[in-house]
Amino acid sequence: MGHAHRHEAARTACEIIDFDDALLDACPPRLKAELMMEAELLVGVFAPSRTQAALSRIAAQLSAGERDAEIDRAHARRLAAALKRIARTSATSDA
Repeated sequence: MGHAHRHEAARTACEIIDFDDALLDACPPRLKAELMMEAELLVGVFAPSRTQAALSRIAAQLSAGERDAEIDRAHARRLAAALKRIARTSATSDA
């Protein structure tokens, strides 16, 4: 059995894309602004300390499907992406 050949093309670096950032950035500007505002409201109510752990926990609950009848899955997923962006921003501003 022959050995696999390595090609130079296979050695090129891969770009890592953050799905949450891509999802949020794909939204029209107005929707993105509304999502960020809604996420900030959630932060103020459920995670006023703005710790990355608390924000990540809320985002995980939304992503996992823990939501009520007032929010659909697509909106919950985009809102979770907005919360994760706030968590990253909070983490970098604390550093």
